[in-house]
Amino acid sequence: MRIGKDKESDRILKLIKESYEPLETREIEKIITNVTRTKIFYRLVNLRAENSIKGKQVGSGKGTWIWWKNEK
Repeated sequence: MRIGKDKESDRILKLIKESYEPLETREIEKIITNVTRTKIFYRLVNLRAENSIKGKQVGSGKGTWIWWKNEK
C-alpha cells in the first residue's frame, strides 16, 4: 500500500517497473526532469520502504544506489 502518492512517485515507479535492468539514481534523474535530485532520492527511499521497489547502495561512502522492481 502506497502512503505518499504523488505524480513524481508514480512516474518513478512506472519507470522502474518498465525497466529491464536496475537503474542508478543518476539515470532516473536524467529521465524524470523538473524534479531535484533530493526529491527523487527521497521518493525512491519511500518507495523502497513501502516495498514497492528494491534498492541497494553500491560502493563506499556516498556511493551509488541502484533500484529495481520488486518481483512479488
